[in-house]
Amino acid sequence: MRNLSRAIVAPAYLFACLILGGSVQGIWQNMILQLAGIAIIAWAALDRRDEPLPPAGRQLLILALLTICLVAFQLIPIPSSLWVHGGPRERIADGFHTLGVGIPWEPLSLTTGSGLDALFRMIPAIAMVCGMLRLRAYAPQWLAVALIAGTLAGIALGAMQVVSSSVQVSPLYLYEDTSVGRAVGFFANADHMATLLVITLPFLAATASAARGANVQRYSAVVSIAIGLAIVIGVGVALNGSLAGYVLMPPVIAGSALVVIRARRNVRVGIMVLAAVLFLGSVIAVEATAIGGERIGQHTTAAVQSRAELLSTTTRAVFDFLPWGSGLGSFQRVYPLYETPKLVTTTYVIHAHNDYVEVALELGALGIVLMTLFLAWWGAAVWRAWRTAESAPFVRAAAIASAAILAHSLVDFPLRTSAISACFGMCVALLAGGRVAAQQDGAQLRRTRHVVI
Repeated sequence: MRNLSRAIVAPAYLFACLILGGSVQGIWQNMILQLAGIAIIAWAALDRRDEPLPPAGRQLLILALLTICLVAFQLIPIPSSLWVHGGPRERIADGFHTLGVGIPWEPLSLTTGSGLDALFRMIPAIAMVCGMLRLRAYAPQWLAVALIAGTLAGIALGAMQVVSSSVQVSPLYLYEDTSVGRAVGFFANADHMATLLVITLPFLAATASAARGANVQRYSAVVSIAIGLAIVIGVGVALNGSLAGYVLMPPVIAGSALVVIRARRNVRVGIMVLAAVLFLGSVIAVEATAIGGERIGQHTTAAVQSRAELLSTTTRAVFDFLPWGSGLGSFQRVYPLYETPKLVTTTYVIHAHNDYVEVALELGALGIVLMTLFLAWWGAAVWRAWRTAESAPFVRAAAIASAAILAHSLVDFPLRTSAISACFGMCVALLAGGRVAAQQDGAQLRRTRHVVI
């Protein structure tokens, strides 16, 4: 019973994040998730298990710890000789000179309150990683069930939102600023709901693949249910109407096919190349489309909707704030300093719609180094997952789902929500765990045992 109660911790937390963590607008909901996440992290820190972490798990936790230390460093007041040079900080120093007062110690972050808030928003992902790697508080099948259940609940709510949508905003939309008229489920942004729909597909495929060792009837039933649920998700993507969902689905489906199909090496390589090309094509297609656009190639002259304009403006800010960065969570305050005055409207920009460039702006050179190290770690983990035909299906599903999230982050900010952040934490923990395959092998052995007289 104790092992059973431990095994549901991470799946239950994941499901809660999917229901409550769809937008930063949900202040109380996110506070509940963060408090629960802190409890899981504290439990993981105090737990004294003899089983050592796999090398990839240790590396991942070290990278997470270094990131937290970097953000903490940005929030600590330091001498003016360190922070005053470079970019707009010189204007702050000029203001103190004009007032005739000495320059005080100041933190590197220009918005310490936003930095703390952004740090708290990292808790769900870190809690999932700690709960899975340190506590082993999960079973891969239950994680898939939690993810699928949360997605289906979102589709059901989204369908009701679309049906009840009229001139008046339906009360079924959970947040004030939302994609009205589209099936957003428990999210505020239709694109983020599309991310959840897409990343559920490989875990459906993994569930079907994991049932291969069962009897024929059970395996056929699981495959039939998985196909039916995949069709439901396809309907959800159609109701959602997000371009991101449409362009990410083909490469994810191609990758998911590899989870189920036992093909020869050259066939697997061919499908992987096809999936990679489709991923690249999907990113380019969305990048060339206006923010909020629903058709590929739909352009705009408005600066707040042009991805190219956002990227160009943010890149200028990145170089100005090197090497220290402007501080985690400061983008919304920094971006207006670089906007072209004649293009400014009443609509303002809250994110760069490219999380990599936004992280480079906020965390500076050290943030770029940590981001590069993480991507290198992730690439190595994905390579291990696909190197042999015997890799666990849930690990491969995590590789596909995390790739979709990282690709979407090139043109959006899905990881800024607790829901997608928790899903990503689950994926990287599965990639780092190296234990799922062993669990499945043990389950196979238990199924094939028999009495010898």
